[in-house]
Formats: sequence, structure tokens, C-alpha cells
Amino acid sequence: MKKLLTLFLLSATMVVTAQTDKRLKGVEKELNAILKETNAAGFAVAVVVKDRIVYAKGFGYRDVEKKLPVDENTLFAIGSCSKAFTSSILGQLEEEGKLKLTDNPRKYVPDLEFYNNDINNQVTIQDLMSHRTGVPRHDYSWYLFPTTDREALLHRIQFHEPFTGFREQWYYNNFMFLAQGVIAERITGKSWEDNIRERFFKPLEMSRSNLNIEELEGQTNVAVGYAIVGDTALEKQDYYRIGGMAPAGSINSSVNEMGNWLITWINGGKFKGNQILPESYVRDAMSSHMVIEAALPSTEFPDIHMANYGYGWMLSSYQGHYEVEHGGAIDGFRASTAFYPTDSIGIVVLTNQGGAPVTSLVRKTIAERMLQIERTDWVKEHKERKAEQANAEQPEKVEEADVKPKSAHLITDFIGVYNHPGYGDFTVSIENDSLYAVFPIMKMYLRNRHYDVFEMFDVKNGKVNMEEETSVFFNFITNDGGEISGVDLKLEPAIDHPIEFKRTPVTIEVDNSVMKSYEGEYELSGMIIKVYTKGETLYLFVAGQPEYELLPTEKHKFNFKIVDGYKVEFIEDQDKAITELKLIQPNGTFVAKRK
Repeated sequence: MKKLLTLFLLSATMVVTAQTDKRLKGVEKELNAILKETNAAGFAVAVVVKDRIVYAKGFGYRDVEKKLPVDENTLFAIGSCSKAFTSSILGQLEEEGKLKLTDNPRKYVPDLEFYNNDINNQVTIQDLMSHRTGVPRHDYSWYLFPTTDREALLHRIQFHEPFTGFREQWYYNNFMFLAQGVIAERITGKSWEDNIRERFFKPLEMSRSNLNIEELEGQTNVAVGYAIVGDTALEKQDYYRIGGMAPAGSINSSVNEMGNWLITWINGGKFKGNQILPESYVRDAMSSHMVIEAALPSTEFPDIHMANYGYGWMLSSYQGHYEVEHGGAIDGFRASTAFYPTDSIGIVVLTNQGGAPVTSLVRKTIAERMLQIERTDWVKEHKERKAEQANAEQPEKVEEADVKPKSAHLITDFIGVYNHPGYGDFTVSIENDSLYAVFPIMKMYLRNRHYDVFEMFDVKNGKVNMEEETSVFFNFITNDGGEISGVDLKLEPAIDHPIEFKRTPVTIEVDNSVMKSYEGEYELSGMIIKVYTKGETLYLFVAGQPEYELLPTEKHKFNFKIVDGYKVEFIEDQDKAITELKLIQPNGTFVAKRK
């Protein structure tokens, strides 16, 4: 096994030392300058010309603390550069006669439903591939509420509100690539992961590339993800486990192996003489199917323009050269995969630095050399742009009132489980007299800003980070009875209103003998209210009305399960016997005597 590994590394090294392309002479000086200017942990880059990798090299560290260097075989998370792989499965299936890209996806996945029938009835697989359904990202739906259950994620789509009419505007949407992965699964009877391995990794000799964090952690020569805190400090990031959303962005790879992917696209779908992708699909995928934006030439860069979308690829004109590119970003990592089909040149850049412009600066620097076009000092341009942004972002000092009106509710009134069917559940709880929102992957401290509006702060390693500004406010809402019934969260910027999460109060355990003590008939102005148990559940019934299930929230206190704002409290006398029933509802409080 060790001998095989040594041979593999030797052959990879030969790729680097065999470089002969004069266009890249001295490029390391520029790339190291980018590394320094961006304070990046590290990055790797590979350059393809026609059917071979002519340059592959790493810069900086894959693990800063251990001083482990990046090389051309270091594995990185490539994020949304995975999308072209997912769509390509469907391109192959069309060639095999198993679907048509003009088909409605619901033909293969009947349980795929959208927010309205306008989309349900007209949508095609092509619409999913080119981001033109009119449904915005709703990314917090999967990021804050991850699950390994692909079907559960698919079910959320029907609750995702569009922001515009069907096919009217382009808008990036990860869920539509999840749906493509599921279509392939239903047709082939194989998982998305197995389809990727069999259809691409194996024939393209991408033996170290993998499909989830568990597989990544089992490999050697793996990059650790980082983020920049402040201007220069590096902070290690936990790997984000994308789970069921894998078809939208879970591939991990190296620049050497991604180079083989680019060779395939540059050569009309062929790799080492084998037709991996249908040539017709390659042409179709890198053709314009939707306009992203005008992307008009600027004064600074008059020869960089156009922004269209194909199938998992972004299309633009770079100084007169047709550019096919897609970026990727996930916690601690960024990626860029690009090729210039009429020039037979490809570039892949992978970095373990989230939120940094490394991939763009490196790609442009190398592209200008390889295409032999006018060159820009991208390090200098980045410095100037960063300075301009810093000046533009200087906040105006706002005088705030010394005393802000606080919430009229007790802190205990907010606790509960909050749910939206298109997102998921989170809880609001109390710890040490403070309010916290607990999501599946993170915990937030909630501080009252004014009224029932709270600002949130991230909690890491048990400590609240009060330095980062709040981007999302918790605006709690009340029902007619003045009770906290939900919270509005502005989680989707394309929608002009917040996402409302409904509150369910936290219930408590009540002994069955105590439940039995509430049973009986209670009289209110001649009306009889019956209270009884079924198993371990308490019910209330009034003639002519439905049966109401009661949920225990505090001692002797219950909420109606399906009627918002209605409560019941049982009153005991000095001998601890239940003598009255208090009905608390929006139009008043009424007391019924036990018969």
C-alpha cells in the first residue's frame, strides 16, 4: 500500500516538474503576493491545456497550526463546484434515453411540489438546472436545519415562497440541485453518491475525491478550513456536514483530480479517449439558458462583461474570451473551476479560506497569462477596492435613547418550540436567566432590543460573541390573547416579508393520577363543560363544539392544542381539591364551578 502511495505521489510531482509552458514563468511571485495580501491560510491551483495538466502547485498551509503545506494533491471542499457534476448525471441519462431535460421533474419525482401550481404544471428539468423557477435560495432552510434525509429536504420546497414570476428572473437555488440528485436516484435506483463515484470519479481517475466529511476525515493530506477574524487573524472552522443537500455541494477534491474534470469539458466530454459526457450535453451545458444580470462593461474593465447561466456553469466574456466558470463556498473553503472552451485552457483554484477573494484573484492572474491578454495587477486592484469599501462602510454615529421600551412579557413567555414547515424546528429556552435560541447546528444568545424584538449573538465554546453585529432580529409576535404565538425572522432577503415560525409551548410531564383529578363536569352560566382523559391525555368538551386536546404547560395549567390563545387553569381549594376551571381566552377570563 505504501509503495502504491509513493508511486502516486511521484507521478503527481512529475506533473509539476514537467511544466514547460513559458506563459507561467515567474507566476509564483504573483501567487505568493496574493497569498500574503489576502492573509489566506493556503490554496492550490492547477492549469490545463488541451488534454494535460501543465501546472499544479500548492501555496501556504493546509493546517496553519501544524505548519503542514498545501500541495497539488491536498483535498479541499469544493462546495458548489459540485453542481456541474450533478447536472451531468442528467445529461448522461438523457443520452441513455431515460429522460428528457424538457420533461417535468414531477414525472420522475411525483412528491416534488412547489409553492403554487403555476410552477408545478410548467416546470422542466432545464428550469432546475438553470435557476429560473422564480424561487429564491431559502438557504437557511438547509443550513440552519440540516438533515441527512434527502426526502425531508425535498418536502420543504413546497413551502418556499417565490419572489417573482416563473421564469421571469434568475435566482440561485441549492434546492433545485438537490431535486436533480433525487431525479437521478429515482431513475437509476442508485444513490447520488454512487452515481458520482461510478460515472465520474472512477473513469476520471479521481481516486481520492470523496463525497462527505466522514470520507474526507478518513483521508490523508486534507485541508483544515479557516476564516479571517478582523483583518488578519485566522480562526479554524469546523467542517460543515451538508447531509441530504449533498447534490448541491458536498464534493471534496484536489486540483490535480479536478484537472481531469476540466480536461473532460475542454475535450468535448472525452477523457483519455473515452466519451464520459455526451458531446451534445457539453455544448448545451455551457450555452446560455438564463440571463443572470446585465453585467455591462465597466470603465475600469471594459472587456469583462456578460453574466449568463448554463447547466451548473456561469458564462461570461473575459477580454473577448468565452469563460465558463463556477465558484463554490462552504464553511472555511472557497473554490473556482473555470475553462475557456475556444482556447482549450482550464484553471481550478481551491482554498481553505472562507470569505476570501483568493480564488478570483488567482484565476484572473493565471487566465490573463495563459490567454495572453492585457494583464491587471490584481493585488493592487484588491488593495484599492478594499480601501474603498472600508471608507464606504464607515457607519454614521446614531444617537440612541438612554432608555428603550422593553418587552412587557416575562422571559418565560418566550420559551417553546418554533416551527416553519419549509425550514424546521428550533427551541427558545432559558439558561441562567437569559434567553437562547437553539438551532440544530448552533446556539444564539437573545438580548432584548426593544418591545418584543431581540437581537442575536453567536455562542461558541460556551461564550457569547458580542462583537459581531446582528444581521437577523427575532421579532416575536402575539395572538389576540396577548400570548407569544410565533416569531418573524428575515431569513430570505428576496422575499419582502419575514418567515413566520409558529410557537408551540413546551409541555411538562403530568402524572396520570393528577390528570384524573381534573375529570368531571364544570358549569358556566348553565353551560356544561366536560373534562375527561383518554389514556394519558386530557380533553375538554362543550356540546356543539369539537373535542379539544389540552397540553400541560405548568402546574394545573393547559393550552388548547389546536386553538391559539386559549388556556385552561384548574383551581384548587385549601384542601388541594380541584373546585373550579378557569377559561382564559382572547375575549376574557371565565370561571366554571365544578359540579
